[in-house]
Amino acid sequence: MLRVFFLVSALVSPGILWAQRNLDIEYVEGIEPLHYVVQRSLGPINIDGKLDEPSWQRAEWTPAFVDIEGERKEKPAFLTRAKMLWDDKYFYIAADLEEPHVWATLTKRDAVIYRDNDFEVFIDPDGDTHLYYEFEINALGTEWDLLLAKPYRDGGPYINAWYIDGLETAVQVWGTINDPSDTDQGWSVEMAFPLHVLQQANGRRGPLAGQIWRVNFSRVQWELEVVEGEYAKVAGRSEDNWVWSPQGLINMHYPEKWGYVLFADEPAGSDGAVFIKPARERAWSTLRSIYYRQRRFRAERGYYAEHADSLGLENPVLQNFLWPPSIQATNHSFEATLEEVVDLDEDGAISRYGISSDGRLWKR
Repeated sequence: MLRVFFLVSALVSPGILWAQRNLDIEYVEGIEPLHYVVQRSLGPINIDGKLDEPSWQRAEWTPAFVDIEGERKEKPAFLTRAKMLWDDKYFYIAADLEEPHVWATLTKRDAVIYRDNDFEVFIDPDGDTHLYYEFEINALGTEWDLLLAKPYRDGGPYINAWYIDGLETAVQVWGTINDPSDTDQGWSVEMAFPLHVLQQANGRRGPLAGQIWRVNFSRVQWELEVVEGEYAKVAGRSEDNWVWSPQGLINMHYPEKWGYVLFADEPAGSDGAVFIKPARERAWSTLRSIYYRQRRFRAERGYYAEHADSLGLENPVLQNFLWPPSIQATNHSFEATLEEVVDLDEDGAISRYGISSDGRLWKR
């Protein structure tokens, strides 16, 4: 049974709030999300954290994780990589985390796991930036799963009582945990997310093969010291955030910056499916530009703009899309729509893409 209650502000750090107020729009927009073609498992996956099945051996690693802010920051101190697979029941995610001092303290499920070093998963199955999933795990295997109605910048909230029914996870520590007397190799984590749960937030029903989801991974890493023979966080130091696809700011809750994951109907290790960004994503990216600038415009003037020209937007020259977009605005809300001529040879059917002032993207 799902016990639902809402919490918003307690876990939104001052750093995140500062980043929202001081968003460098042009820098964030200039970061192109990465992509990954996830292939079918060749057979059963035993969730034990070892990643030794043939499917895992054939699956591609993501590039090494980078700082959450992207090229503005230095390369992370330790290597982090992830892999993905799927079958008819599960979306599998595995990660390998280099770590000379494996440390974790939290043992209670749904504790605030990022207060330890952790690995985090973010999944938005339909890509509209609303109703998405967050999952965190530490080296002790302690889990925290969340369902977010919408990003914190748009008013939240998150549902802490949400539970991923049927989730399987396992951690392997390559060394010894919480022992400062030696040097470790790191830890690995293996996860099986039930598709029937994840697709509850997916407005696109039907076969999974061919679908594109928005996904990202984050590793939270604290600087440690040894105090009286035990690990302790270095006082006054903030955590590092290392990610697969960089966000451009210290905030994972910008789902439009997450990577693209294409589910391919081919076995692990095959050549074949190639990711091509669909027209929907090009339209939504343009609408997100309007959203960013509308927020800045309203912060400066107290109301939303009614025309794209007022926001300093130029025509992105998207094939088959009509410019300018339509914007309906009041002092307190707006909706922007962009039209695509779908069939130029026949009746010129129109598809409409939109974004509302709470950040939700849609297509009609």
